[in-house]
Amino acid sequence: MTTPLRDGPLLLGVRHHGPGSARAVQAALDAASPRVVLIEGPPEGDALVSLAADPQMRPPVALLAHAVDDPGRAAFWPLAEFSPEWVAIRWALTHDAPVRFIDLPATHSLAFKDDSEEGDGGEDGNEAGHDSAPGPGDRERALRIDPLAVLAEAAGYDDAERWWEDVVEHRGGTDGDDPFAPFAAVGEAMGALREEYGDGGHRRDLVREAYMRLQLRAARKEFGDDQVAVVCGAWHVPALGAGSTATADRALLKGLPKVKSEMTWVPWTHHRLARHSGYGAGIDSPGWYGHLFGAPDRPVTRWMTKVAGLLREEDQPVSSAHVIEAVRLAETLATMRGRPLAGLTETTDAIRAVMCDGSDVPLALIRDRLIVGDVLGEVPDSAPAVPLQRDLTRLQRSLRLKPEALEREVDLDLRKETDAGRSRLLHRLRLLAIGWGEPAAGRGSTGTFRESWRLRWEPELYVRVAEAGVWGTTVLSAATAKAESQAVSATALSEVTALAEQCLLAELTDALPVVMKALADRAALDADVGHLAQALPALARSLRYGDVRSTDTAALGEVAAGLAERVCVGLPPACAALDADGAAEMRAHLDGVHTAIGLLPAAPDRPAGDLSGRWAAVLRKLAARDTVPGVIRGRATRLLLDDGRLPEDEAARLMGLALSPGAPPADAAAWIEGFVGGASGGGMLLVHDERLLALVDTWLTGVPAASFTDVLPLLRRTFSAYEPGVRRTLGELVRRGPAGGGARPDRAEAGIPGFGAAVDETRADAVLPVLRLLLGDPGHEQDPDPDHRIDTDHDNDLAGVAR
Repeated sequence: MTTPLRDGPLLLGVRHHGPGSARAVQAALDAASPRVVLIEGPPEGDALVSLAADPQMRPPVALLAHAVDDPGRAAFWPLAEFSPEWVAIRWALTHDAPVRFIDLPATHSLAFKDDSEEGDGGEDGNEAGHDSAPGPGDRERALRIDPLAVLAEAAGYDDAERWWEDVVEHRGGTDGDDPFAPFAAVGEAMGALREEYGDGGHRRDLVREAYMRLQLRAARKEFGDDQVAVVCGAWHVPALGAGSTATADRALLKGLPKVKSEMTWVPWTHHRLARHSGYGAGIDSPGWYGHLFGAPDRPVTRWMTKVAGLLREEDQPVSSAHVIEAVRLAETLATMRGRPLAGLTETTDAIRAVMCDGSDVPLALIRDRLIVGDVLGEVPDSAPAVPLQRDLTRLQRSLRLKPEALEREVDLDLRKETDAGRSRLLHRLRLLAIGWGEPAAGRGSTGTFRESWRLRWEPELYVRVAEAGVWGTTVLSAATAKAESQAVSATALSEVTALAEQCLLAELTDALPVVMKALADRAALDADVGHLAQALPALARSLRYGDVRSTDTAALGEVAAGLAERVCVGLPPACAALDADGAAEMRAHLDGVHTAIGLLPAAPDRPAGDLSGRWAAVLRKLAARDTVPGVIRGRATRLLLDDGRLPEDEAARLMGLALSPGAPPADAAAWIEGFVGGASGGGMLLVHDERLLALVDTWLTGVPAASFTDVLPLLRRTFSAYEPGVRRTLGELVRRGPAGGGARPDRAEAGIPGFGAAVDETRADAVLPVLRLLLGDPGHEQDPDPDHRIDTDHDNDLAGVAR
């Protein structure tokens, strides 16, 4: 094929991340064989472009620039395998042609971040493939328009994405024998649009194009007019060919703000490419675009095969016949809609009808895994990185904890050294605000030897790592320095206690002395009982975690014990005369302190159980004082009952007093909520204690009509938290009604499901082998006598549990 003669540089106007544009760029570069390739991008990337030829480099990747003094000021330039810029870079490296980025340097674009009219500094309208322009007659407001939408509307399309697919993405990449014809047509269309709507009007857009023209002039002078190829957003093509002078362009660049910046390559994800905000590229279907770019032929058939494979992995019955029928339907839909090839819309409609039986539920999986995709790119080890990032990468490899774009859960056993190391790393990263992992509810609970984490690596975390680099060069040193700084600057006691817990979880032994001193100082000065009660649970958890991790927590134990003593002294007066909101908040503190005191070990100078005994005395005071809100009195009564420190008769007496005719109905309802509300098994307590249920029933039936509407919301909130089976059983018990004297009839005689007439000794004995296994009783591993009867105290205890 003969290369057409040109009298100037080859301007290749593209849509960013468009596979059709990428194929067209490949064909045009093969035909023109330029000596130098200029690409829209930050010039700081010139020193890094050679890494694109490294075998370890796998797109999607992105150039990351950040301000040295403010790492949070950052910008990304994402590149996928199907990005025209990536194709141009790879072509130039393969053909030993220099590659130069010609957009505004990152040192200036990052300084524009405070300008209200600017975006991320790294993306320029990727959804449309180029910058948008102001609307006609409204230059002052600079309304943005989508040039592709205008062209699509002119062509009779109501969907710009669909129009672009038809005219570019579904074509072979050339127009007949002329590989340059598509770019000439796009350049002409953009020129007409700029003539109609203006050149943009935004200062940064004008500055960027001025800088591009200067770089283009320098390349033309060095290599020759017909030896330069430029790959840029289609919107910029008319501006690069404009007759602006070098003097005018330099005048636009004079006095630009600047910041010191650094740049590197970082992995990117398809999910990030699919986002329109933040650092996303605004592509709705990067997985589909990657398929279009990589499929050598029959893209629709190959796509349907991929979808069928995914559904089969999820145990969906999809056969070869489904694939054949789906392809036929997609092609038929394309013909009926006048499209040159079945696009994503047609293939999705066909998949829904043929493979998903008309359901959109499997389509959500297909969209997430294929249309968008869960691909995470890779960059070579030789890419520059901040020291903290290098240490993090080393730890990820040594702990075999690979960052992945797809969210996953991992269970850690802290008794294993590798899992303990993973836990330390994840907790240290959380303290540094690098949110790679979040604790999740798993098999273990707080304070046990197990932890569950939900992990997902996002590209923005590289920015977080760069920000955290100011604290140190390693994860350990950075987390230690930040913890010490937070301990000194924290003002609230709860902040310091939470920080102490984090330090123990992350095993920051060097930071603990500073944190403990700050904790002791804040605890001594804080007189608010609510603050003390809020801080105590975190300290109790810290002591428990310290025991799991073999950490010395003696100093923390002393602070926690002193805090618990002050709570015991100050809580009763603090609970008097509270409004409804204050009572609800104090009830939550009551639960937290009760759990925390149960976890605190005995102090060396105090006999075991002394603290728990003092706490029980506090609960008795709260349960008996009329000035304490009903929800707190009811909760204190329930906590004492659960701990076995209050006889059932006494609990029934207190309930009878709270529900007596002289008690205000609203206060009585609050007492019930505190006693049997929440996820504390209150429903089962009423099921198995007929006296308490009878008291509640009698009180409720006696509430005056004028007060019933006031107490009903409280009761609904209380009883709606019960399991459906518990509510059903309570309803059956209430429906049967009380017997004489307020006593309930025998539940077996009443025919209530789940209740027998008496204990079935044979069925109870059958549970004993399982209980012995669970309790680990070595003396009863094997029972030679299958008819063995209960004849020991040990077996009697087990039988009591079974029954």
